[in-house]
Amino acid sequence: MKRMLLISGSKYQNTDYLVHCQPWLKSFLNDYLHKKIAFIPYAGVRQTNDQYEAKVQAALAGLDMEIISVHRAAQHRQAIEQADVIAVGGGNTFCLLKQMYEHHLLEAIREKVLAGTPYFGWSAGANVAGASIMTTNDMPITYPPSFAALNLFPHQINPHFISGKMQGHNGESREERLSEFLIVNPTALVYALPEGTALQIEGEQATALGENDILCFAEKMQQRIIPSHSTFRY
Repeated sequence: MKRMLLISGSKYQNTDYLVHCQPWLKSFLNDYLHKKIAFIPYAGVRQTNDQYEAKVQAALAGLDMEIISVHRAAQHRQAIEQADVIAVGGGNTFCLLKQMYEHHLLEAIREKVLAGTPYFGWSAGANVAGASIMTTNDMPITYPPSFAALNLFPHQINPHFISGKMQGHNGESREERLSEFLIVNPTALVYALPEGTALQIEGEQATALGENDILCFAEKMQQRIIPSHSTFRY
């Protein structure tokens, strides 16, 4: 049974890195103490793989688990195959997906997660769990072979969702950008995750976590509100 924790971002309000989501992670990984997490650092463009690995190790030291970046393995796929848990960090989604293709990780991750290996990711790491990365907020600073992602969550995810426009901002709002996506892709569903929220996936059900509601947008921007702490079939 699929088990995933898809987190909007690494921080919420004034919290430090990955602090707000640690209660969720401790509950989600309760049966995996002292196990090994394979961490995928590819999205961290402004830091090296070593630096990103160390940052996550320090932030999640309280989980009492071994966190090792996949770049430590001769073939990155081997780290996924040997992992008890898979974690994917945030950053630039295009860089992340490009390297996932280059290192042949997509199918390896799908196989592991469909067999029951827990997966958690934040920001870009949540986005790539969906059907495609076409609803990322990031600039395409590089080109993956395809926008098709893991499709473990068979819909679109938009992390860091903010409704409306800031005063003085004359560019498109997030709703306007998602409306454009749904005009071109009218059969899709987009799950918009405000800051401080997450989706916890158990099989074919999902639970909304956090203090804010999650929104689901469909064709013509029809909106469904998913209240915090509610469970639904996706």
